[in-house]
Amino acid sequence: MILALVQSNSSSKMNSEIELLHKEIAKLKQKIHFLENRSDAPKIPTYQYSKIRDRDLQKLFEIEQNLDHSRFDSWFRNPIELDQSIKIFLTELLDDNKLLIERYNEEDLKANFLIPLLNKIRFKSYEKKLRDFYEVPMTYTTSTFEFNGNVDFMVAEGLVENKKPYFFIQEFKRSEEYGNPRPQLLAELISALELNDWTTIKGAYIIGGSWHFVILEKLADEHYQYFISPNFDSTKLDDLISIYQHLLAVKHEIFLMLKKSQH
Repeated sequence: MILALVQSNSSSKMNSEIELLHKEIAKLKQKIHFLENRSDAPKIPTYQYSKIRDRDLQKLFEIEQNLDHSRFDSWFRNPIELDQSIKIFLTELLDDNKLLIERYNEEDLKANFLIPLLNKIRFKSYEKKLRDFYEVPMTYTTSTFEFNGNVDFMVAEGLVENKKPYFFIQEFKRSEEYGNPRPQLLAELISALELNDWTTIKGAYIIGGSWHFVILEKLADEHYQYFISPNFDSTKLDDLISIYQHLLAVKHEIFLMLKKSQH
């Protein structure tokens, strides 16, 4: 009987210790949960591509515009001849849209004017596993900030999923407060440049019928300069032909880069 009493007391003590241990574990879990979800815990700032502004870029980087337009010479003076069928296509595209280009909302401009133009360039190549993507998500994260959101248009490696971005077009969104497409494009270009570990990348931004081409260069860590081309008015046939030629030059450059990387 004495042995049974000792065993009972021992079992009761063990149960009590196990119960106390469970309570301590529960308290530790509560503390961990609290620490992980503290409102004052350090969090890196996040910027959406569609809403980023000049002051945000200037807070994150040393970035400035270089006014030397000769930087575009090798791009724009590329001797690309267009056959008559392309000129007829561009003339008909313009005749059908020029009176409405400045009045179209974003989706109307894309559907009626931009997509037919870009489809004619035909960035898509099954052989090179490259194509154009619309409204595609992209994220670039560092230890101090994050860029994320959907980009209007990119040319990237990959057919099912984009894997390596080469070129961007950012379109002005009339319906939004954040209406300057230039810093939005620059944020996209910085992201792609850093993700690809490059020192230069090209893009373009559009405000209604007005096109500007952009070159971004990395000078040092978190230090960039960019060049903006003179305006091209897509409601004028000569300018539209130039826009087409400059986009075609980008396509040829990307194809050449892919060819070199595959050998």
